[in-house]
Amino acid sequence: MTIVLIGPPAAGKTRVGKRLAKRLGLTFVDTDAVVVAGHGAIAEIFAEHGEPYFRALERAAVAEAVARPGIVSLGGGAVLDPDTQADLAATRVVLLTVRPEAIAARITNRKRPLVTDLESWTRLVEARTPLYQSLADYTADTSTRPIETIVEEIAGWIEDGGIPERRTEQGES
Repeated sequence: MTIVLIGPPAAGKTRVGKRLAKRLGLTFVDTDAVVVAGHGAIAEIFAEHGEPYFRALERAAVAEAVARPGIVSLGGGAVLDPDTQADLAATRVVLLTVRPEAIAARITNRKRPLVTDLESWTRLVEARTPLYQSLADYTADTSTRPIETIVEEIAGWIEDGGIPERRTEQGES
């Protein structure tokens, strides 16, 4: 089983993913970390080669990661790629959300080239939210709750069979 974490930048995908993998006894892959390990800092890739080049590297990392069982954390924009969207259909997708008031301290590290302040983060999230929601089987908000609580909720959902919320909401449980 492959569980993929998606969501906006700084939603906690890596932190939750590592703990979820440990909790479930699965491997963990952060596709942004794979790109960084092979090609250098994301901000530098954007500056030197542009976003399309980064997205191609990201796509390759995603394709490899989702082909194996485990927990996979995707960069916030990875879901923009149609091939990645198609890959996600064969996985269980967890959307991590976060409210703007909780995000300010998380985006000050300058590691995110498309998010330089709260306003740019808000614009990006508003644009991507419909896509995130359309891909998600389960949604968890990371704004203020303890990470252990979030991990336990997701783990419980997976252990109960990982039935997509979108099906349950439509009465097809």
